[in-house]
Amino acid sequence: MIFRTLISTADLAPHLDNPSWVILDCRFTLEDPMRGERDYEQGHIPGALYAHLERDLTGTIIPGKTGRHPLPSLEHLAERFSSWGIDETVQVVAYDDSGGSMAARVWWLLRWLGHEAVAVLDGGWPWWRAEGRPFRCGRHWRSPRRFLPRPRPELVASADEVLAVLNDPRFRLIDSRSLERYRGEYEPIDPVAGHIPGALCAPYLENLDSHGRFRPAAQLRERFERLLGNVPAERVIFYCGSGVTAAHNLLALAHAGLGDARLYAGSWSEWITDPTRPIERARGAERSHSPER
Repeated sequence: MIFRTLISTADLAPHLDNPSWVILDCRFTLEDPMRGERDYEQGHIPGALYAHLERDLTGTIIPGKTGRHPLPSLEHLAERFSSWGIDETVQVVAYDDSGGSMAARVWWLLRWLGHEAVAVLDGGWPWWRAEGRPFRCGRHWRSPRRFLPRPRPELVASADEVLAVLNDPRFRLIDSRSLERYRGEYEPIDPVAGHIPGALCAPYLENLDSHGRFRPAAQLRERFERLLGNVPAERVIFYCGSGVTAAHNLLALAHAGLGDARLYAGSWSEWITDPTRPIERARGAERSHSPER
């Protein structure tokens, strides 16, 4: 059985020693970029390797041109995935301690490069530990394999492509940040507040229940159907602050059975590097749509 979106702790547990499975620990915080790695060394799911967001899963940042977490080159990702022992025969499972917000980056990157057998651990590290499941300290290594990228360019949208569809009713542009950041009332990270004109607001955290696990697929489907209306997934573009947590919405959409939407990978932090690109602030709040609130 191939896991393509989410996997439960019960389904992962029998495969900890399976050489055809790779587990990636993706814990990370912007406030302390090395904390996730320290936490990994102090305890992780047996056999897991550590994937650092900014060292392993982010490309070169060009001030004034790229966002905060630009996509890595295909060569960089192929080298990383190969070094972690991933090839076309491997099932990958990614987890974190933040509801899947970081693990979804690995899920999306692998899907973007044509690897379908990848899933996010529902509930992540907190749920694994709460159930009393085993863990290991220190570091873990695997023998490398050869990862061959098969890029899917239809999963990515550029800033110019976003600009071209602004306010086009045939498309949906979805902002995955909090409502306060969307409205421009609160911006803790980026130098400009607001959102891309015409975007709807769908905070990624609303994909989760009160225990930090994903809501049932039927609930997620209802949420996104209300957002998308009759617009098919291939004409939907998600973004966030830097292209990381928007992947959480893409994962939820896929888990709901609604297909693959597109990621504006540069997201808000790239959008605002060009002063000619339009922005909206609080007056656009009436366009927000937060069905779980």
